Parts: sequence; structure tokens; C-alpha cells
Amino acid sequence: GALPQTSDTMSTDEQAIRDLIASWHRATAASDVETVLKLMAENVVFLVAGHPPMRGRNAFERGLRGVLSQNRIESTGEIQEIAVSGDLAYCWTALTVRIVPIASGTATVRTGNALSILRKQANGSWVLTRDANMLSAAS
Repeated sequence: GALPQTSDTMSTDEQAIRDLIASWHRATAASDVETVLKLMAENVVFLVAGHPPMRGRNAFERGLRGVLSQNRIESTGEIQEIAVSGDLAYCWTALTVRIVPIASGTATVRTGNALSILRKQANGSWVLTRDANMLSAAS
């Protein structure tokens, strides 16, 4: 028989979130800051151990442009879990991030987990609204 409407919506939303994460990795690798910024809410907050919360899209943009001025970023993630409830969702991802100097030098590799909260927009798209990043230097 036909699936209930909620199942269709859940799978569509989950796929949209998976697509957002894939776009984030691709755009970051391509140093496409504008695309990355479109994937987050204006009032996004990033939580990183040992640092104060990074509040807002503009703060993230300054940080990302600073890193990309001297490096390229290669990131991969394996989604562990996605749950959607109405206009909110969370996603747990196991991440590996390599920061590779453009000129010369050794790449920095960080691995760990990120827990992201996403919000569905009026147009049906999803954006990152909160992100807790628990990456540390790879052993």
C-alpha cells in the first residue's frame, strides 16, 4: 500500500539534509564561501571546545575566509543519524577535516563528531542553525 504522508515528508527532509551536508563539503573544498554561507541561518551559532561560541554568519565568513586565504580544506563526513521533527532536525556526523597549506607545509588533520541542528525555512529548504563541533587532532 501507499506510505502515509509523514513517511514521504520525512524521507524528503532527510534527503534534503543529506544534500545540504554534501553541498557543504563540496563548496568548502572548492573554496566557494558564498555557497557555504547560504547553507546556514543568519543567526547561526558554532560551538567549538576551548573557544567562545562563534555567533552569526558574518563571524563564520570571516573565519572561513581567513583559513582559506592560506589553506585549502578537504572535509569528509559520515552521517551517523538524522532525526526530523517538524521544522527542526538534528544530524550527528563523524567528520574528518584536512587543512592543507597552499604554499607548503604539513596538513593539519582533525577528526571527531559534530552535532548539528537544522531549521526548515518557509520555502522548504533547510539551513544549519546550531553546530557543536567536537573535533580534535587526529592521532
